[in-house]
Amino acid sequence: MASRNSSKTKEKWIGVIGVGSFGTAIANMLAEKNPVMVYARKEEVVQEINENHTAQGKPLNPNIRGTFDPKEICETCDILFMMVSSSGFQEVTKTFAPYLLPYHLIIHGTKGLCLNLGEGETLESVQKIRRSQILTMSEVILQETVVVRVGCLAGPNLSKELVKGQPAATVIASKYNEVILEGQSLLRSEKFQVYGNSDIIGVELSGVLKNIIAIASGALAGLGLGENAKGLLISRGMVEMVHLSNALGGSVKSVIGLAGIGDLVTTCNSVDSRNFTVGYRLAKGEKLPEIMADMEEVAEGINTIRIIKAFLETADLRAPITEYLYRVLFEDFDIKEALQFLMKYPFNVDIDFV
Repeated sequence: MASRNSSKTKEKWIGVIGVGSFGTAIANMLAEKNPVMVYARKEEVVQEINENHTAQGKPLNPNIRGTFDPKEICETCDILFMMVSSSGFQEVTKTFAPYLLPYHLIIHGTKGLCLNLGEGETLESVQKIRRSQILTMSEVILQETVVVRVGCLAGPNLSKELVKGQPAATVIASKYNEVILEGQSLLRSEKFQVYGNSDIIGVELSGVLKNIIAIASGALAGLGLGENAKGLLISRGMVEMVHLSNALGGSVKSVIGLAGIGDLVTTCNSVDSRNFTVGYRLAKGEKLPEIMADMEEVAEGINTIRIIKAFLETADLRAPITEYLYRVLFEDFDIKEALQFLMKYPFNVDIDFV
């Protein structure tokens, strides 16, 4: 085992990779108990963190310091929280891989999927994809690094509310109880409850799939279709999440828990949800490219819809909400027509998975 930086082993430093809105919120929460080192790629952002105690204008606990050196944060911190968008997750993981060792413990907070394709292949060129070609973020970490103890943080955790210290809860999922206990110890407080779950794939998939339903909910709100319609969408959305999660290797339990239905209800009702905002703006007549162009951070549900639609082509499975949102986002289908169809979709039974 490589020796760690002896000057810093007196204190338990915790690392956070990524200083977006969620990464910043988690770093501040961790800094209530331990010194925290955050990684940002841009040198000017690191300078701002260390000199002003802010990250891109967002206030940071003085107990936090920044670095743009992957080696430094890996040598300083045994426990790392990865808060990177799914679009950049594989690249960032590969950047860190040379400095990660088996003693490291990684908990990620990314609600997205990556693709494991051959050289030169893209989602457009392959069209159909199998489950083996779809990677959750924990699978990316296990594939690209020697780290074994991996966890996922998921739940109804809107960054704006966490920053304000409003009551919330999350789930830390891992095959390793040690990861869950560490996460609980580091994050739990009077205002933040942390639950454990051993079904890491199910928890990851729950956080991923609810983003699809959140886009549809935003569209309902944008069209002013009311609370009854939203109740229908959320309940049918949960059924769709269960079937997709099962097909991708997750459990029903995780979908009906905090990371699934808990997060689903929150993001389907919040203007602070990026995915909800995408649907809302689509319903108001904006096109996807202009919406994406002026969003500060990625709405993960957009890429998730593309990946799940390609997966449906190979699986004997229907997912009407996902399928019609794909047509709206990428085939210029009218969103009012899509929602009218979904309202009339011929479901014969209410619940068919219990």
